[in-house]
Amino acid sequence: MLRTVATTGVALDSVYVQTLRRIREQKGDRSRIGMEVLMWVSHAERPLGIDELCHALAVDMESTDLDPENIRPQDTVLASCLGLALLDTKTSTVRLIHYTLQEFLSQSGIFPDAHKTLGQICLTYLNHNMVRALPANNVSNLKDMPFLKYSSLYWGSHAKIELSDGSKTLALDLLNCGGNHIFATLLVQEIYSGHNCSLPHHLWPSLHCASYFGIDDVVADVIEREGCDINQSDCMGETALGYAAEQGHEGVVRRLLARNDVNPDKPGDGGQTPLWIASYSGHEGVVKILLARNDVDPDKPSDDGQTPLWGASYGGHEGVVKLLLARKGVDPDKPSDDGRTPLWGASYSGHEGVVKLLLARKGVDPDKPSDDGRTPLWNASYSGHEGVVKLLLARNDVDPNKPRDDGRTPLYSASFSGHEGVVKLLLARNDVDPNKPRDDGRTPLYSASFSGHEGVVKLLLARNDVDPDKPTDDGRTPLWTSSYNGHEGVVKLLLARNDVDPDKPSDDGRTPLWISSYGGHEGVVKLLLARSDVNPDKPDNKGQTPLFSASYGGHEGVVKLLLARNDVDPDKPSSDGRTPLACASNRAHEGVVELLLARTSVNPDKPDVDGETPLWRASFCGHEGVVKLLLTRNNINLDKPSNDGRTPLHCASRNGHEGVVKLLMERCQSRQAK
Repeated sequence: MLRTVATTGVALDSVYVQTLRRIREQKGDRSRIGMEVLMWVSHAERPLGIDELCHALAVDMESTDLDPENIRPQDTVLASCLGLALLDTKTSTVRLIHYTLQEFLSQSGIFPDAHKTLGQICLTYLNHNMVRALPANNVSNLKDMPFLKYSSLYWGSHAKIELSDGSKTLALDLLNCGGNHIFATLLVQEIYSGHNCSLPHHLWPSLHCASYFGIDDVVADVIEREGCDINQSDCMGETALGYAAEQGHEGVVRRLLARNDVNPDKPGDGGQTPLWIASYSGHEGVVKILLARNDVDPDKPSDDGQTPLWGASYGGHEGVVKLLLARKGVDPDKPSDDGRTPLWGASYSGHEGVVKLLLARKGVDPDKPSDDGRTPLWNASYSGHEGVVKLLLARNDVDPNKPRDDGRTPLYSASFSGHEGVVKLLLARNDVDPNKPRDDGRTPLYSASFSGHEGVVKLLLARNDVDPDKPTDDGRTPLWTSSYNGHEGVVKLLLARNDVDPDKPSDDGRTPLWISSYGGHEGVVKLLLARSDVNPDKPDNKGQTPLFSASYGGHEGVVKLLLARNDVDPDKPSSDGRTPLACASNRAHEGVVELLLARTSVNPDKPDVDGETPLWRASFCGHEGVVKLLLTRNNINLDKPSNDGRTPLHCASRNGHEGVVKLLMERCQSRQAK
């Protein structure tokens, strides 16, 4: 249909009008079904699955139960829309054919009472006898009731927008069930997804539910019921006022606060008061209402010491921050239990507007660190918030070189994270040491090299006061760590320097070539082998060569590169006598074994210090493929024992490797036959 529109130039609105007319002219139930599908799809709170939609359409608002005969086949439901709605195969949900149809339906006013109708359908369904009869806490098998979850989670959203008298009655009937209705379990699970919340049968309280959805008329009825405890806590310790504050329902907040017995400052289990929750969520209207109360503490912290100002600053809610800073009883620099101030939180999250507001206050220390030594500048640098970094660097009372507890400076953190803009800002300062290491000796250049941030590496290498070859406490240089992680671009940059030793080993004797061979980074290996000052056969402190490490990892490409060199001994053993072949055989790297066996200078029967040969190790581990390859060599001693007298056949038999036993026995028999 849309293709036809595009080629003929006919206005989309005209096509939609004509199609809607045709839908209404359909015979039987198809007219009603088609229009109701469009109403659901265009006004649902989330995309509906086809099964959900079919069951929603089957709800009779005059009935106390769902009639299975009202559930229409999926094809019938979709066909009734005459192409305006379709099933999205990627998401398995029903959607409109084009986004312009959503705009058309919204602007045309075809469904003026949509939310009123949808809310009443949801509530009718939830009040069905079959739904009420379901166990409240058993939500494991609801496949036969696909509409249950949507109606449980979103009936209040529709009712909040438009509430009919019928929906209000149904809502009060539903809430009378309290936590004994399955909808409450589904809703609480959704709200506290990821939290450990068990729902007692007498909870969720009806007032909490009505307050959460913000349905003022329902709240008004519920709080007038005899025995209604307006300060009651739910399974997470939250009050009805807390829910209304979190969702920003100003009308409900006012109604609850109008009660003389309400405690407007009652915290939940985490110590977060309604004001804290509203501040964190950024609901200025609710914050104003609560701050107008004399019995609300505007600076009351949560259990972890975070004040409402802290929550608003972390969330970046400038309007709320202004409201709180205007109060005399609010400490703008009050830290949490772990030493994090409101400025710290705003800097971490990158909220420039809030940072400006806080820096304008005399009582705010712009360089105050948290308990682990992270200052606001450190946070902003780590997260890459250039605007915040500029604001903080403009202050004379901010130390741009101040490290956290483990010695990492703001420059180090920005370099590690690859934030070039922040690195430039910090390097422009004369009081920033670009070569300052953290406690274990890692410099900003090391951290950038480790992470592969070429742009940052270039910036640091452009400085004359940066040592490009400075090792960590365990002897690892920037080249070493970039080789370890396979960052070819960084390796090229470092190798272009005359003051970088390309063969400098770490304290355990492992060179950049060794470590890149171990990681299987062929590109880096090629770059290093192209250097005449790199020893391709240099062993580490355990006598393991680059070829040994590549063989251990099964990196065939690297093994080929190393074997192509005349100055690499393919049979060089480690300190414990293990050769590259023995290592590859032990780890079942058949490709590497083949490459090594192709070299005549490799002894396939060479034992280690324990007398274990490559065949012994492969037989012990049950690597049939490797055993086959080794047995192709005539200079293999099948009966060669280890120092403790065990032969390859003994090991394979003892460990239950039948395939290896068979191969060894067949080889023995063929030798005897000769």
